[in-house]
Amino acid sequence: MKYRNEWKYICEDGDLNLIENKLSKVLRLDPHANEDGKYRIHSLYFDDAQNTCMYDNDAGLGKRFKYRIRYYNDDNSVFFLERKEKFNGLCRKESCKLTREQFENIINNNISEVFWSTDNKTLKKFCIDVQTKLFKPKVIIDYERTAYVEPITNVRITFDRNISCSLELDKFLTEDYVHYPLQDKDKHVLEIKFDDILPGYVRQSVQQKRLVQTTFSKYYLSRAIVERN
Repeated sequence: MKYRNEWKYICEDGDLNLIENKLSKVLRLDPHANEDGKYRIHSLYFDDAQNTCMYDNDAGLGKRFKYRIRYYNDDNSVFFLERKEKFNGLCRKESCKLTREQFENIINNNISEVFWSTDNKTLKKFCIDVQTKLFKPKVIIDYERTAYVEPITNVRITFDRNISCSLELDKFLTEDYVHYPLQDKDKHVLEIKFDDILPGYVRQSVQQKRLVQTTFSKYYLSRAIVERN
């Protein structure tokens, strides 16, 4: 799997609405979105005993990775395990589906049962890291996403609103937990993902003088926030 460009920006409501209005005329909504074009993402992030993923992000290391398990909207019957790598500003993601049973086994630390019951390389790699590096859940991150896609050139642009985090890990499937916001209420995150070339008409649609590219990390900021509260 090749690495992709990933540009991130912090946007206020006005800028985000203006950009989305332009993009909606040239790109199509993610086909997996709800009728209003949005969907909720609930993620459980993992780290090892030394919190390597968090500290590598803080240090800005050229190559790093993290694991998360997520589900969408209110459907917690199907989960997705993701291993996201960063390398000198580029990123790539491995992903696989998890059943509810596999998720429960992971949470209950029945890792050997998960390992021997799958042929998926990403899941096996995760199980090995859990066993050897003691990866375990660290924080919940929730947000509302709107995504626009251009399949031919493999461009994906996302608007992440109302990003929050929680340390009540045992309530991950219920959403009945205390939410700590990552940003001020009027600030959100714009992400632009593409392979080699960002088409000119897309670039023009997202250009705003006030936008400054950032290395914003939901995971790192969430860990910092929950450990303060």
